[in-house]
Amino acid sequence: MKVLCIGNVAYDITIPVEEYPKENTKNRVDKRIECGGGPASNAAYLLGKWGIDVSFAGVLGDDEFGKRIIKEFQDVKVNLDFLQVDKNSKTTASFIIANKANGSRTVLSYREPTMELDEINLDFTPDIILIDGQEEVASRKIIEKYSNAISVIDAGRATEKVINLSKIVDYVVCSKRFAEEVTGLQVDYDNKQTLLDIYQALRQEFSGEIVITLEDKGSLYCQDGVVKIMPAPKVKAIDSTGAGDIFHGAFIYGLVKKWDIAKICKLSNIAGALSVTRLGGRKSVFSKEEIKAFYEFE
Repeated sequence: MKVLCIGNVAYDITIPVEEYPKENTKNRVDKRIECGGGPASNAAYLLGKWGIDVSFAGVLGDDEFGKRIIKEFQDVKVNLDFLQVDKNSKTTASFIIANKANGSRTVLSYREPTMELDEINLDFTPDIILIDGQEEVASRKIIEKYSNAISVIDAGRATEKVINLSKIVDYVVCSKRFAEEVTGLQVDYDNKQTLLDIYQALRQEFSGEIVITLEDKGSLYCQDGVVKIMPAPKVKAIDSTGAGDIFHGAFIYGLVKKWDIAKICKLSNIAGALSVTRLGGRKSVFSKEEIKAFYEFE
């Protein structure tokens, strides 16, 4: 099966700290981790690393950051025929403070306001399309043109364009934050009815299948009409950057293999959870062999 990922591509510079720095102070650090980033692009990287026939469509600048990102993709054999280079813009950059004490991360990103993916003319028919909402126009055209493909959105933030695109896909795989912002409801893990209420509210809003990532609690999904939670493995988190992206990459892998939704969510939970034990988003993509030490999925 052929997979097409469309969306944001960035260059991440991660600074790990033992505790979050205080405002208006100077702090010296002894490490920085650099790698490519972006939701759909990280998912494409995982799929390439796991041996899937995957193409990535996005836009970056004609600069050193862009060249490094291209090299990363090439190393895992991601097809870049539809990656566009904007010679008038700089590659999107993200500056990340990773708090090793609790695994949280704070991200500052800058993308040139004029940077936009032009129309994509594919020379193949995709079986699965993953979008992250960054390239709204190009994503919509591709989904409408290849209506027989399975379409999935990584819905991280409840922006207008992400909500609009979520209405036309087969799977809305969204964050807890997105679910709460769209529905106006709040998750209370001590009251499971709140999860059911949010799920039902999303079902009213979107026609596709709903999956909600619940961070260290796992993921919520529906199988045979029953809403369930697939728990995530317990790990010591040091950097949560890219965990959601990696979840989505593993989710697409499961769709390629035509697994049932429970098995897909289990693998996705494990891949996402393990990623937070390493520093750097793309650098925390475990190999299939490493994952199999925790879950023999094939």
